[in-house]
Amino acid sequence: MTTPRVAAAGARSLIMDTAERLYATRGLAAVSLRQIGEAAGQRNKSAVQYHFSGRDDLIKAILAEHAEAIERHRAAMTARHGDPGLMPLRERVGCIVLPRIEHHIELGTPSWYGRFLAQVTVEPALREYAVRAHLDTASLRRLHDAGGAARGKDMARQLIVHLSAELEMELAREQPEPEVAAAAWRRLGADLVTAITGLLGALGGTDGGR
Repeated sequence: MTTPRVAAAGARSLIMDTAERLYATRGLAAVSLRQIGEAAGQRNKSAVQYHFSGRDDLIKAILAEHAEAIERHRAAMTARHGDPGLMPLRERVGCIVLPRIEHHIELGTPSWYGRFLAQVTVEPALREYAVRAHLDTASLRRLHDAGGAARGKDMARQLIVHLSAELEMELAREQPEPEVAAAAWRRLGADLVTAITGLLGALGGTDGGR
């Protein structure tokens, strides 16, 4: 027997998944909370407001859920590599980029997180929160504290977000087999690590040439 608490958690998760998909494919401004509730099969017209105080609260919950999943991948990766301060720059960049890539693979195809995040990061009212949601994790703070060009970090974030959104859209359109999609994501990850390592090195983020 499903308890009210379990049912509420299920409805909340369904609303978040539906909102992410609609925001990713239509844009933030084109989707109302009522449309999200209807698409999620909620009979109550105020269902979204029941679970979330408003649009921004809903979006922040989606961001937090993904950030937590990415952090699990990154914590495991950084634990294997050891002290970020002793890592070569390329390894440190890999620990920043590749956990996101693994999360995208984990989401499967189609997924919407890449395009959702690209929408959120160009929304002035939400951009800073989106940045903080991903930067304010223990493993990523250690990686950034280990060094790198601040200006390069902003550029790197733009590359990761928007190239991930583009690949996600391409895969959603083509619907390849899971192993083909995973290979495409890992190629993007390798390309991003190479590009961002070069960018940080050129901007002074080499940390003594390591």
